[in-house]
Amino acid sequence: MPKPIRCILLVDDDPDDNFLHQIVIDDSGLCDQVRITTTGAEALRYLTDTAHPDYVRPDFILTDINLPGMNGFEFLERYQQLDDQLKCQHAVLVLTTSLNPLDTKRAALLPDIKGYYAKPLTDSILQSIVNQYLHP
Repeated sequence: MPKPIRCILLVDDDPDDNFLHQIVIDDSGLCDQVRITTTGAEALRYLTDTAHPDYVRPDFILTDINLPGMNGFEFLERYQQLDDQLKCQHAVLVLTTSLNPLDTKRAALLPDIKGYYAKPLTDSILQSIVNQYLHP
């Protein structure tokens, strides 16, 4: 039986978070593939290099805000400029430790951001994402 999510792109520079989130996603049984990038620039390269043999268009992007170099908001500003065919299929979601109200408000102003979640990713968060965006 096919899984509801073909691919999730994680954009996070923390290897421990990526390791944990990969386990949560794999254990959930909801997703076929996870792609991990550690910078906004790397995520943009992944999204635009559709000819790469490992490329799978993500259904969801989960991005941190606190990234080295290009921060999460800068990544999202560049992401908004991409052709729709290069964007994820369903939703970009912020997954961060930042509970700063200014970050939450700033994220709400970006049309491509559909949700804001506090780390760590849990099975219940993942299930709510599936319920909200794939089975509305």
